[in-house]
Amino acid sequence: MSENNYDSLKLENQLCFPLYACAKEVVRKYKPYLDEIDLTYTQYIAMMVLWEKKQMNVKELGGFLYLDSGTLTPVLKKLEAKGYIIRSRSKEDERNLEIHITDEGEALKDKAVNIPAQIGQCVKLSPEEAGQLYQLLHKLLGAMEE
Repeated sequence: MSENNYDSLKLENQLCFPLYACAKEVVRKYKPYLDEIDLTYTQYIAMMVLWEKKQMNVKELGGFLYLDSGTLTPVLKKLEAKGYIIRSRSKEDERNLEIHITDEGEALKDKAVNIPAQIGQCVKLSPEEAGQLYQLLHKLLGAMEE
């Protein structure tokens, strides 16, 4: 086989690699800001959904975050131990685990409110470029779900 047959195996020809590397680097940029409020990135994105929705079940939260319950369970246990959420079984269906934000969890929002702007300063994209990237990434996520 010629070398050209293996071009698809070159790292420079992989869309997945810059996506992976960027995701890793963006999360790394978040770390010092999240350390200040004692959250991991996964805890932070879970709290972002809960700040907006206030309560939901684990399956719904997993849908927002593209995470399964096995990944979410330890995250939610830590958030509950910190007093930011309460987990309880649904009265209608005991199989469903519901999550409710607490007053402490709601108050954490005030400490986190400036994090997006701080991260925005690290990302050297214009607002238009950031919007285009956001749309493309969501288009890609949607295509992956099909």
